[in-house]
Amino acid sequence: MARQQGEVDELFDVKNSFYIGNYQQCINEAQKLKVSNPALQTERDSFLYRAYIAQKKYRVVIDEISAASPAELQPLKILAEYFSDKHKRLSIVTKLDDQTSGNIDPKNVNFIISAATIYYEEENFDSALRILHNTDHLECSALMLQIYLKMDRPDLAQKELKVMQEKDDDATLTQLAQAWVNIYMGGEKLQEAYYIFQEMCDKYVSTPLLLNGQAVCFIGMAKYEEADAALQEALEKDSNHPDTLINLIVLSQHMSKPEEVSNRYLSQLKDSHTDHPFVKDYFQKEAEFDRLAQQFAQEYATPS
Repeated sequence: MARQQGEVDELFDVKNSFYIGNYQQCINEAQKLKVSNPALQTERDSFLYRAYIAQKKYRVVIDEISAASPAELQPLKILAEYFSDKHKRLSIVTKLDDQTSGNIDPKNVNFIISAATIYYEEENFDSALRILHNTDHLECSALMLQIYLKMDRPDLAQKELKVMQEKDDDATLTQLAQAWVNIYMGGEKLQEAYYIFQEMCDKYVSTPLLLNGQAVCFIGMAKYEEADAALQEALEKDSNHPDTLINLIVLSQHMSKPEEVSNRYLSQLKDSHTDHPFVKDYFQKEAEFDRLAQQFAQEYATPS
C-alpha cells in the first residue's frame, strides 16, 4: 500500500537495496538500522534474511531462524531449506500444498512470497498466482506480473501494472515492473525500459540486476557494443551472476565472437548453476540431440 504523504518509511534504504539487487548493501543497512517498533524490526530482519537467500548463503538463514524466532520469519527458513537441499524439495512442496489448501492470512506476506517463489521455481504458476491473489501487497503484485510475463500473458501483466501504478506509481518496484513489461513488448518500448534502468543506476547504484536489464534492452536494439559494456560491468560486480553469464552467451553469438568465448561462459554457468532453468533446458536439449544423433547413426549406418 502507498504510504500517506509525509510518512517516513524507516526501511526504505533496506527494501530499495533489495529490490534493485544490491543485496550486500541491504544486509549492511539492515544490520546497523535501529527501528522504532518490534513490527518494523521483524520486517527489517525479513529483508536481511531474504538478501542472504539471494546471495545463496542459505546456512545463515537456516541457523539463525529458530523455533523461538517470530512466526513471520519462519517461512524464510523453509525457503532457504528449499534452495539449499534438493532432496527436501518434494516434502517441502507437499507440506506447502497442505498449508495453502485452506484460508491464507493476507497479512503474512513472507509466507505468501515464500510459497509463491517455491511454486514459481516448480513452474506451478497456477498455485503461485492463487496464493498471491490473497493480498494487495505491492511486491506480490510485482511477482504476479513476472509470472504473467513468464506465461506469455502480457495483457494480464499490463493489468497488474496498472494496479501497481494506482497503489504507488513512483515506487521502485512499480518502475521495475514497467521496465519488465516494456522489454517484453519490445520495439520502441526498449528505449523506455533502458531509461528506467539508467535512472535507477544514476539515483542509487548500478547492480547486476539493473545492468542486465540495460544489456537486454541494448541487445533488443542491436546495440551490441553497449550491451557488452554493460555486461562486463555486471561481471566485475559479480563474476558468477547467472543472468550475466546467459546474456554474455547470447551476446557472443550476436557479435560473432570465437566459439571458445561463449563456451567458457557456458561452462561456468553449468558448473555453478546446475539448477538454473536455462542450464536444465540446455542439458535436456543436449541429451535429446545425442539421442537423435545416435538413432540417426544406427538407421543410416552402412552395412558391413
